[in-house]
Amino acid sequence: MTNATGGPAPRRLSTGHATFARPSLLAPALLLLASGCSSNPFTSDPDDYARQAAISRLRSVPPSDLARSQRPVPDKSATQEPAPSSRFQGRESIELTLEECRRSALAHNLSLKVAMLDPTIASERVTEEDARFESAFTLRSGWSKTDAPTASSLNSAQNENMFISPGVRIPMRTGGTVTVDLPVSRNENNNSFSTLNPSYSSDLQFSISHPLLRNAGRRVSTAGLRIAGYQAQASQARTNLEVVRQLAAADRAYWRLYRASQELKVRQQQFELATEQEQRAVRRVRAGAAAEIEITRAQAGRAERLEAIILAQNDILLQQRELKRIINLEGLGIETPTLVLTASPPDPAPFELNAAELCAQAIANRMEMLELELQLAEDAVRIGFEKNQALPLLTLDYTYRINGLGGSMQDTFHTLQRNNYEDWEIGLSAEIPLNNEAARSRVRQAILSRLQRLSTRAAREQSIRQEVLNAVDQLDASWQRILAAQQSVVLNTRAFQAEQRQFDVGQSTSTDVLDAAARLAEAQSAEARAVTDYQIAQIDLAFATGTLLGAARVSWEPAPTADHKAPAPAEALPEGLTAPAEPPPAETPSGA
Repeated sequence: MTNATGGPAPRRLSTGHATFARPSLLAPALLLLASGCSSNPFTSDPDDYARQAAISRLRSVPPSDLARSQRPVPDKSATQEPAPSSRFQGRESIELTLEECRRSALAHNLSLKVAMLDPTIASERVTEEDARFESAFTLRSGWSKTDAPTASSLNSAQNENMFISPGVRIPMRTGGTVTVDLPVSRNENNNSFSTLNPSYSSDLQFSISHPLLRNAGRRVSTAGLRIAGYQAQASQARTNLEVVRQLAAADRAYWRLYRASQELKVRQQQFELATEQEQRAVRRVRAGAAAEIEITRAQAGRAERLEAIILAQNDILLQQRELKRIINLEGLGIETPTLVLTASPPDPAPFELNAAELCAQAIANRMEMLELELQLAEDAVRIGFEKNQALPLLTLDYTYRINGLGGSMQDTFHTLQRNNYEDWEIGLSAEIPLNNEAARSRVRQAILSRLQRLSTRAAREQSIRQEVLNAVDQLDASWQRILAAQQSVVLNTRAFQAEQRQFDVGQSTSTDVLDAAARLAEAQSAEARAVTDYQIAQIDLAFATGTLLGAARVSWEPAPTADHKAPAPAEALPEGLTAPAEPPPAETPSGA
């Protein structure tokens, strides 16, 4: 086909609006497919909402039915006397030393397992901040068709363009960004004056954008990384404090179980003494040397001792369950009936302590103080960052470009390789807040937060000194209590023995003997409590100074990092949860 001049007719694109109707309808369909919508994206879907728990579980409280949970028990007469050791008969027992409890608590305590994850999570935040400076591969592509009327034959009315632009974006630790792009495009139009139709172009482009005031400089760009680092160290300090707290709790639970065991021994001894007194009263009544009321008095005292044994046994169950929870030893759960026996006896010894030196040691060792120091360092970074954010935004942009053009893809890359066509551009952009009150307010907030933290440090130091001084006084008072209790046990033992001799000669009653035995029991219990409180006072003093009792150094490791390649678990439904049949109604504002 030729034109009016006899030459070949220029190559033209198809005309008519119908040619472009199909791509215009195809584009929204492609967008919907790309979004992954399997249903209507303009309406709600049940999967859009949280799974709904049963209303009966959310809004009702079931009544307690203890009758269904009780164990079958044999029918006993109301007057039958329970055996003093019936609660512990047939139970297995295990002896644990204090060191074994500490080791098990460090390895198996559930609270520590939770705390061990905090440093790992915090270290991942450091990795996340550091990853902001990783390079990224970028890719942009597109296809467009235009059909627009023109007033000049020099302009194309119809145009078809396809392009792809791969590149690499490289963040700089000084705040700027370097970009390397290679955009390649193909253009075809219906302009009869086009030299190349279709034409292919490729440009190798290097560009850099760098702030000069706000967000400029390595210290500002890496402020988030340093803050995350301080927060990670603070998380380790908190975890270390939790380790000390849980090990101290294990020590306290161990000695409280020891006290409960000693209390049970005292109560059982009192029961045996009451039984002997009853037998002694029976012999004297049968011999005609005492009235029959003495037997009744002795039996009443024996019954009172039985209640004390039951309470002491229950205290043992409570204390050993607390110890089991803390050490969380495999096969020794809180629901197991196994009895825990303390194998480490106390060894109380007096101490001559220098309170001022202990206070200084506590200030240096306490994890709370280390955490505050790390937070103060974090505050200093925030102040510097916020001051920088109050500066105007001034950015320098520079681009260098090598251009290529040809009638084919090969020709355009040959032109690009010869580097005959190049250009560059440089520019400045600025943004200056007219008032900038928000930025100045953030600076003042950061400074005030640091001042508040400094006041908190002073208050924390004062509180730590008070804890240390209280622990020193408690330790000294507990030692004095041990000495007083030991003397009381000796004297009350003599008084009890004297009452027994008085009863044997008829100058005392069973009530007097049992009262003397009760005073002896109280003195023995006081001695056990004093010894236990002395051991716990040592634990409290060690905790107040940021240390632990024992010669072994305790070390721990954070929980391992999760495997990022593991498949994500499917959404599990708790028991009683069902998918909603229809979307829930809109929330009603309060007071409507």
